[in-house]
Amino acid sequence: MQGELLRASQSRPPEERLRPDRSRSDCPVLLSRSLVLRAPHEEDIDALAHLANNANIATMVSRMPHPYTAKDAADFVRRTKAGEIGKCVYAITKGDNGAFMGCCALEPQLDEHTLEIGYWLGEPYWNRGYATEAAHALIDMAFRTRNHIDHIDARCRVTNVASRRVIQKCGFQFQGSGMIECVAAGGMVPVEWFRLDRKTWMSLRSWGDMR
Repeated sequence: MQGELLRASQSRPPEERLRPDRSRSDCPVLLSRSLVLRAPHEEDIDALAHLANNANIATMVSRMPHPYTAKDAADFVRRTKAGEIGKCVYAITKGDNGAFMGCCALEPQLDEHTLEIGYWLGEPYWNRGYATEAAHALIDMAFRTRNHIDHIDARCRVTNVASRRVIQKCGFQFQGSGMIECVAAGGMVPVEWFRLDRKTWMSLRSWGDMR
């Protein structure tokens, strides 16, 4: 099973996996201690479909259907390449072997000074610090390369304790509660809203005490 998950990501040579996509010049490949964040590829489709077809994930994010099929995965990759799902959607992959692990993204908001971060990881990769590491890399890139951005928002279901911990470890502060639509849940679900401002990020950007 593990070999099946790795096959899609490893089929592309390392130098090609890290090659920046010219259409995403403002969303560069990101390298962290143990991860590589890069554009989703067609070679990710099998692993993406396998990991995302999990109700424990789908019911915690807003737009992921369940069941999640290879057709859904192929459509997701196509739409990200076409820029239909925001401009900065990343595949989260392991730095040592290229294994596809999940996705993260930055989405512009109506307020041009604010972005919203989102992320999910396949269940085999939970509770290892990977989500926090990916979020740190994405947040750092956003504030360092987009001088007009003052805030990054994050939302999680009130029942998603693990996601709330990631958000809090990244320095976000609680702003309030609300409701959003969840495709897999078939309706509206309660969420908590958090915000990280540039000033707070600057004071924490070493992330030394937040890991």
